[in-house]
Amino acid sequence: MVCARVSPWIPLVLWAGVIFTLSSIPSLDTGLGVWDLALRKLAHLAEYAVLGVLAYRAVRREPVAIALASAYAITDELHQTFVSGRHGSPLDWLIDTGGIVAGILLFARAVR
Repeated sequence: MVCARVSPWIPLVLWAGVIFTLSSIPSLDTGLGVWDLALRKLAHLAEYAVLGVLAYRAVRREPVAIALASAYAITDELHQTFVSGRHGSPLDWLIDTGGIVAGILLFARAVR
């Protein structure tokens, strides 16, 4: 049934839209100094862990889900280069991918 194959993709696409929207905000600086940096990096981990879980739910194969979500992270970093006050960062992509892997591994182990 087409609906059964499409429905796991809907949350993934919606969450990717949330990430895109957050990446479109010119500055997320809270003014908390070092804490600001730490909180933003933790947010990267968390938002991409969710993306990883949703990708895994859609494709049901860990390597494919990691590759798909990590590719999206690359496009997100590229997108940020076009947003005033933001910049794309290979380090952020690594953090995003770490969140993806952690999210997928935790979720995959929990459902087995």
